[in-house]
Amino acid sequence: MLAQVLEAHELLDDAHVSGKRVAEILHGRGLKDVEVKTIRGDKGSTDFIRVRIPGTAGKTVGNQESRMAGGPRKKVHQGTSLSPTLGIIGRLGGIGARPERIGLVSDADGAVAALACALKLADMQKRGDSLQGDVIIATHICPHAPTQPHEPVPFMGSPVDMKVMNEQEVTPEMDAILSIDTTKGNRVINHRGFAISPTVKDGYILRVSEDLLDIMEWSTGDVPKVFPITMQDITPYGNGLFHLNSILQPATATHAPVVGVAITAVHPVPGCATGASREWDIEEAARFCLEVAKAFGEGKCAFYDPKEYERILSLYGSMEVLKTLGKG
Repeated sequence: MLAQVLEAHELLDDAHVSGKRVAEILHGRGLKDVEVKTIRGDKGSTDFIRVRIPGTAGKTVGNQESRMAGGPRKKVHQGTSLSPTLGIIGRLGGIGARPERIGLVSDADGAVAALACALKLADMQKRGDSLQGDVIIATHICPHAPTQPHEPVPFMGSPVDMKVMNEQEVTPEMDAILSIDTTKGNRVINHRGFAISPTVKDGYILRVSEDLLDIMEWSTGDVPKVFPITMQDITPYGNGLFHLNSILQPATATHAPVVGVAITAVHPVPGCATGASREWDIEEAARFCLEVAKAFGEGKCAFYDPKEYERILSLYGSMEVLKTLGKG
């Protein structure tokens, strides 16, 4: 996927890039279901972009066939259940911090990886390789984002708040979510490349998916890397608690299982640093997401064990309070 990563990187490394421009590129690759929405906040605006790549037995095809037949939208292809939909979110504050910083910032890696996945899936479809399940890819384009203080190094801010990001990037159709985010501003995952998180679902931090570990091993040829998360990390922004970063914020807005895909570094790197993106690392993370999309749509990749999850609920009850701002 290096070609697509380089293309996405060059596309976004532009002071004038917009969601409309990105959508034009995606349309030119044959992707039809592309949405762009501009949201304005107190500190500027950003363009949210969401693209759906239909699978051969996904919900999009199933809904189309059901409508044509005038029947319910539940079954397709001789009674076979519809394949599940994977969400891939490129999570970030902004792709640039202009005029304070010139060029693409480290925080942009999530957007680059997500758009590279969209470009690769489009190219695959043209060559006759369509996935079984739908894939929905979402991110936002903001070349003029603010910065904000954070320890041990500064973060990128955003012109809109986290609630708006989740509303625009997380959809009910997503049956599982991979959230890609630059995660270099810390001292808890000291590895150059990428790492995954344990699965988070409805306030529970669950065991790391064995299927995802397998795919990570196979796609990298290396031992899998898992980064630690805390209870604070899976609560919403705005509650005054410390968060590693925003990588698991989508989990506060969905019942679907969420796994963070963190693009990492050996030493802490500010999110607003330029010249800090390593295309090889982004490529590895994006290719991992693509392989997960293949397996998930075929029912060969589980993010969590439903039976064990039901057992946890029966023993300890709901933890969905962690998806809220709490008691104040």
